[in-house]
Amino acid sequence: MIRKAQDRVQFTKEMFGGPGSIEAAQILNPGEFCDKGRLFNHIVLKPGVTIGRHRHVNDFETYYILCGTGVYNDNGTEVQVGPGDVAVCPEGEEHALTNTGTENMEIIALILFDKKD
Repeated sequence: MIRKAQDRVQFTKEMFGGPGSIEAAQILNPGEFCDKGRLFNHIVLKPGVTIGRHRHVNDFETYYILCGTGVYNDNGTEVQVGPGDVAVCPEGEEHALTNTGTENMEIIALILFDKKD
């Protein structure tokens, strides 16, 4: 299967009460995970936009920073992040991400289910 860039589902939305709205394009659609996950997106955060703090229950999320700079909130600990950095939020923990730079921040976000059985 090949999905051309122009055929990907794209959307804009506020995330978990953070200021501003992200721009996202689905890399995989929800039905394409074979019950192993629920999100694989390319996300753009304009300067000042935040993915608000939220907890992961029965899943975990990874952010791969493509470009831009920001602050990743890892259970209340803030860490500067930039291109090439990877942030992982394990099941049961909380995180947030804010673009604190002057240019767009682009990330790849992946949420997989935390199946322990």
